[in-house]
Amino acid sequence: MQHFDAAWPNTPKSTWLDLIFSQHIEPTFLKPTLVFDFPACQCALAKIANNSAGQKVAKRFELYWQGLELANGYWELTCPQEQCARFEQDNATRIKQGLQPITPDPHFIAAMEHGLPECAGVALGVDRLLMCLLQEKDIAAVIPFEQG
Repeated sequence: MQHFDAAWPNTPKSTWLDLIFSQHIEPTFLKPTLVFDFPACQCALAKIANNSAGQKVAKRFELYWQGLELANGYWELTCPQEQCARFEQDNATRIKQGLQPITPDPHFIAAMEHGLPECAGVALGVDRLLMCLLQEKDIAAVIPFEQG
């Protein structure tokens, strides 16, 4: 197992979980693997609910294949008060880390206040899927448009 030395004071638990997961667990998913019910601290814009064991989890999932994340989806949070509280908590964490706070998008909050219906979605990385299908190691080999 590869080790790393990091001294990040005031770093949230979710950052450490992301680091460990991306560096040590994701690369082991060579066969198609679906990961779901993430820790509640990794909810992003997803709802939080109790799983079958009664633990609070983020209602989101990610699909992996050949060590790559191919898709990311979640059950959308629709409560504007909860979303505002999350934004406030995120900014408090940023300030504690010496980072600038981010102004929440007022149009997003207004849409939620107006009545965002129950919804869910998934984003599929077509370029990453092509990498897996064509056994490419560099994403540049499958991107159809020249960047510049």
